[in-house]
Amino acid sequence: MLLARMDDVAGCRLIFTTQQDLYAFRRDFHNARFNHRRRNDLDKYDYIKGPKETGYRGVHDIYEYDVNSDAGKKLAGLNLEIQYRTLVQHAWATAVEVIGFITESQPKFQHGDKRYEDAMALASEILARTHEGQTGPFPDVPDRDLVARFLSSDRQLGLLKMLRGLNAANRDVSDKRNAILIFSETGDLEVRAFRDAPDALRALFDLEKQFPDRDIVLVRADTSEEVRLAFRNYFSDASDFIRLLEDGCATLTAAKRLQRKVSPSSPAARRGPR
Repeated sequence: MLLARMDDVAGCRLIFTTQQDLYAFRRDFHNARFNHRRRNDLDKYDYIKGPKETGYRGVHDIYEYDVNSDAGKKLAGLNLEIQYRTLVQHAWATAVEVIGFITESQPKFQHGDKRYEDAMALASEILARTHEGQTGPFPDVPDRDLVARFLSSDRQLGLLKMLRGLNAANRDVSDKRNAILIFSETGDLEVRAFRDAPDALRALFDLEKQFPDRDIVLVRADTSEEVRLAFRNYFSDASDFIRLLEDGCATLTAAKRLQRKVSPSSPAARRGPR
């Protein structure tokens, strides 16, 4: 592929507490004064309004880079991607990344054991309904059937047990502002911290030459917690996903029980609200 045709030569991921915050920031950003041109229509990559069949939810914008400096002229016209996610959507996407790291399947790319893909799509629907008041890839599946199908998949795969068994607590990240995360094929994570950005950048280039098969990323953040939040997949940390999913299943199950208790034929339903 030609470099100029790639959408993610560079990228930025923004994580918001709520969808309202996400869309409000995106509106302001679209009205910002800069020369970089947004290439996509407003809703083209809005996977919150139209979730992917894998369960992915979030919003993307593709910008064409524009620069006036002589040094940067050769970069003009290259594409870059901005991702917008809520914390709930980020928790789901993190779990998908972790599954890709620790199994031979890649549900993110619809490769490997399709059961992982199906389970995560069902999980996305549960999270969307119970935590964000929306629907995901299975909008027509009743609550009870949705939970039952996910639990059946989980029993086959041992998915939640596998994710719970991952221990991210011993991954040390210092409070230095620049960190290099090195993820090996065996699932081990090495963290190297640097106080100065130029030193970190030089080390990154050296490591990429030494270990071309490893997944290596340079992160800049004010605190170690910010590193963990943005790159939970590198820390094999799916704790947010597990908590949100368990809460979601409990919510949908409780709602079904309440519906059975107060059915149209029950005395409570006939009396109506007090």
